[in-house]
Amino acid sequence: MKLKLVVAVSLLAAIPIVAQAQQKGPAAPKPSTADVQKLVKSIGADPAKVKTYCDIGKLQDQQDQAEQKRDTKTAAALGAQADSLGKQLGPDYERVMAGLESIDPNSAEGNRYGALFQPLFKQCK
Repeated sequence: MKLKLVVAVSLLAAIPIVAQAQQKGPAAPKPSTADVQKLVKSIGADPAKVKTYCDIGKLQDQQDQAEQKRDTKTAAALGAQADSLGKQLGPDYERVMAGLESIDPNSAEGNRYGALFQPLFKQCK
């Protein structure tokens, strides 16, 4: 995958989580590099979590396709599934993803965060 696509998928995977977080209160703070590295290491060390993380990416791809077709019902259902899987990865995942929502995936900062997720993307095949 190209790095920009990797960044976009990571940041877009946060959308269902962020939507829920916005209902609860103000936007989450941006995660630190150390927080992201810790999360990536934690997920990468557990094969079940890696599978869940990869499944979220697949759901996001399907959600993007549904949105392109303007199939909002399917897109919402896929978003709910991704949100459910995100909860399985734990509160650290939800917190980091919520914090990444405010970052433009095409910015230098977005590219920097995307690079941090690269070890996980390499495990998704």
